[in-house]
Amino acid sequence: MLFNSYEFIFVFLPSVLIVYFLFNSRGHFGAAKIWLILASLFFYSWWSVYYLPLIIFSICINYLVGIGLNRPALPFSRKSLLIIGLIFNIGLLCYFKYADFFIANINVLLPADIPLQYIALPLAISFYTFQQIAYLVDNYRGQAEEENFLDYARFVLFFPQLISGPIVRHREIMGQHKSRENKKVDFQNIATGIFIFFIGLFKKIVIADTFAAWANFGFDTASSLSLIEGWIASLSYTFQLYYDFSGYTDMAIGAALLFNIHLPINFYSPYRALSIQDFWRRWHITLSRFLRDYIYIPLGGSRAGETRLYLNIVFTFLIGGLWHGAGWTFVFWGFLHGAALAINRWWQKQGRKMNDILAWFLTFNFVNIAWVFFRAASWTDAMKVLKAMFGFSGIILPEASASWLGFLCQYHISFGGFSMEAFMYPASIMCAAFLLLVIWLPNSMQLKKRFQPSFLTAVITGAIALTAILMLTQVSEFLYFKF
Repeated sequence: MLFNSYEFIFVFLPSVLIVYFLFNSRGHFGAAKIWLILASLFFYSWWSVYYLPLIIFSICINYLVGIGLNRPALPFSRKSLLIIGLIFNIGLLCYFKYADFFIANINVLLPADIPLQYIALPLAISFYTFQQIAYLVDNYRGQAEEENFLDYARFVLFFPQLISGPIVRHREIMGQHKSRENKKVDFQNIATGIFIFFIGLFKKIVIADTFAAWANFGFDTASSLSLIEGWIASLSYTFQLYYDFSGYTDMAIGAALLFNIHLPINFYSPYRALSIQDFWRRWHITLSRFLRDYIYIPLGGSRAGETRLYLNIVFTFLIGGLWHGAGWTFVFWGFLHGAALAINRWWQKQGRKMNDILAWFLTFNFVNIAWVFFRAASWTDAMKVLKAMFGFSGIILPEASASWLGFLCQYHISFGGFSMEAFMYPASIMCAAFLLLVIWLPNSMQLKKRFQPSFLTAVITGAIALTAILMLTQVSEFLYFKF
């Protein structure tokens, strides 16, 4: 079920919320817990009931491994049991997400003729697998423990963060779920949650889906692009991805807050970053945290010498790129970010400084260019957009400028005849406007912190909600659903 759907907004969410607090108000805490688990399973199976047994199986195995990690009498060591749990989770993810990717590459390298399996990717498998890996490792380290199966199931299945995160840790969320105080209706949390939820819906429906049309045309439809069109296509995707995923996260945080659960911040104005390291402290924060704590640090982090430090950074982001998708464009995107982070770390070690404006300009443009590989369906599509962005596919200027820039024709610059002519001007204005907005406007987490229920905030929330709902004519999936 999608957050941006009528059935979720008007039926599922209010129904689950009302019944949940009715059970709690009468002291039926166990029934409230079971209701929330069943509702989350229904929410998950709305997409496809066929993969419901898979997520239940995954939860059962990880719960048993977690229990075993706290039973020293077992015939094998805790470390061996942890390795078994990690192999199970990684193996499950590799089979469903990467089997055809591996087969296709084996067929090219050997060469061989192994048939592809065409395995459908189960919804949310990347997120719930990483969340359970983090739980097992934290359990092994003595930082998490869960004896009650229903509590563990609620930890994994809680529907606001089940599909696309944030990736939460047991110790930061389960205390909230178990708190008696959080089982009471909190009108401040409800008002704030509704406000943040509809900000997220507005981001998705009004902003992200508008940019999506231009990005899709530039990457998928247009056979060729000129310089300006290349930049419009890349910037459109840069803003689409941010407002799509941050919109989802806002809706997740808002929906969870209705249940008095505070999910961790996942975005904090990443396009204001002054370095690539700063970017990853602001973008998909819970994934960055996972990569740091469960891959980079176990590899040795910065403790194993300077050369190893840079290799660890690059390898960590190669894994991050592959986690996003089974394709070499994702791997290359991860490599670009890993290499940039290694260069950034070297720069810091030299004690060098950079002007803030120049630092922002370089960081934003690097991120924007790297997103081309993240978005492109193939290397050919990526090269089409990049060649256009750097002027190798011709430079076309608006027809209206020919009267005073006509002399540029001698430099192989032409006028008019854009592939994206139908939306050239609105797309250009929107890209410029939102570039300024992401830099200067407060982000949703800052608004959440400042929020106070009042008549004015009720009117603002109502206007945001009404605008988004009236534009909800065609339901579109969130981009991170396919990861």
